[in-house]
Amino acid sequence: MQNRVKNLIQSKVSLAPMAGITDYVLRSLVRKYAHDALLTTEMISSEFLAQNVRTEITKLDETHHPIVYQINGHKPHLMRGASQYLTQFADMIDINMGCPVNKVVKGQDGAALMKNPTLAADLVKAVKEGTDKPVSVKFRLGYTADDMNYVEFGQQMQEAGAEFITIHGRTRSQFYAGKADWNKIRLLKENVDVPVFANGDIVSIESAVECLEKSKADGIAIGRGILGDPTLIGRVAHYLKTGENLPPPTLEEKLAMMKTHLDEEIKLRGESVGIKFFRKFYPYYIAGIKNASKIRGVLVLEDNYEKILEVIDYIKAIPV
Repeated sequence: MQNRVKNLIQSKVSLAPMAGITDYVLRSLVRKYAHDALLTTEMISSEFLAQNVRTEITKLDETHHPIVYQINGHKPHLMRGASQYLTQFADMIDINMGCPVNKVVKGQDGAALMKNPTLAADLVKAVKEGTDKPVSVKFRLGYTADDMNYVEFGQQMQEAGAEFITIHGRTRSQFYAGKADWNKIRLLKENVDVPVFANGDIVSIESAVECLEKSKADGIAIGRGILGDPTLIGRVAHYLKTGENLPPPTLEEKLAMMKTHLDEEIKLRGESVGIKFFRKFYPYYIAGIKNASKIRGVLVLEDNYEKILEVIDYIKAIPV
């Protein structure tokens, strides 16, 4: 493991990037419980940055370090410019080569780059020209089950200058269906010299341990597993260091986290936008409670902050 990357990776658990999810607020919540985990921003478009649009998407708090800023695109000169601009914030620059969403892939970005390793390598080189920070890549097993080129692809990215790899154990065609194949990740780990973090379906301490055992990866990146539980990364990291299994948050604790999360989104975006933005998180925080679907239906339509608090109070009163 290269020294400058090793210095950043102080924990075997990192926050995986999620578009429209891992914003400034959620990163702050995760950091509260995971003090040294590598955090990653949501995906930032190099085309977007080229338009000189500066918004909350690049917002940084000093407590967020070590932090990776993830960019996507397929034009080397724009990716170089994006990395140059983001260097002032980032400890590492990551290139998204795994996003499966149609609008991203149709634009030749994300997982589409796995079908064009020459262009992908050129992007790594361009980003390295724009920054003096380490450059990493995140990709999948392949574009389809018939084209799992992840080992050769990883080797090519390493050769182009990538110093760190995060791999999601599914193909693009799977999106998030089926189960992540952690065993296949082991083959990549055995055939590259840079650190490899495994990603996909890590939702508990038990699944984190199983993933590490099967993949033999240097660490794990947790994405969707933190939704509704910002403590997960910290609890997994604590277990890997000490063997102590800290309990997941109680319903009361989750509701308190939900309110904090909502309040901070409102502070960041304004009340109207913040409340609408937060609607995607309700299902995760209240999952498992009695009549969760009905309560969720009420929350996702509610625009009044005080009424949202009334619903939270109602949930607290539900008998367990």
